[in-house]
Amino acid sequence: MNYLAHLYLSGTDTELLLGNFMADHLKGPERHQPQPLGIQKGIALHRHIDYFTDNHAVVAESKARVREQFGKYAPVIVDVFYDHFLAARWEVYHHESLAVFTQKSYQLLQTHEHRLPQGARHMLPYMIKYDWLNGYAVIPGLQRVMEGMSRRSRFASGMEKAPAFLEAHYEAFGVEFERFFPELQQSVRQFMDQMTAI
Repeated sequence: MNYLAHLYLSGTDTELLLGNFMADHLKGPERHQPQPLGIQKGIALHRHIDYFTDNHAVVAESKARVREQFGKYAPVIVDVFYDHFLAARWEVYHHESLAVFTQKSYQLLQTHEHRLPQGARHMLPYMIKYDWLNGYAVIPGLQRVMEGMSRRSRFASGMEKAPAFLEAHYEAFGVEFERFFPELQQSVRQFMDQMTAI
């Protein structure tokens, strides 16, 4: 799952959300810096979400379809595709509108920007300026996200062609997302219950 899903699955706990958001950006010495317990739990939640997603049979079906054209970039492309379906069907999953949720998320991240690792601090202004989280909901927004990822890729990835691939297989990916996401939500609830009990 990509940024929108990680933020959504963090609930309303600020430190949990910060840890979940920053986890992939903890590199080198930053990875070993001490963090408050709430942020540690957010980092652990992020890794649980990634592990569950990476090892789920339904996600494997999506990745197999994408891998035919995009090779090793299939996992990251599927993550973004699934964020698209979460955004496009947002009203099913959240009582607030996507616009309200994303603005609250941006404001919270900006307020705590000084606590984020360097990579996340560098990325955040671009995320907000180009409104990535709302952009996931529509194909043109997805196109902008994929073109940006393609430019930042160290190798020729072809990711700018991924939105057209999604449109060509839209129903299949949508069905797979609907099969997968409730199971991820349940797994997150169980994981959070276990962390609360510690």
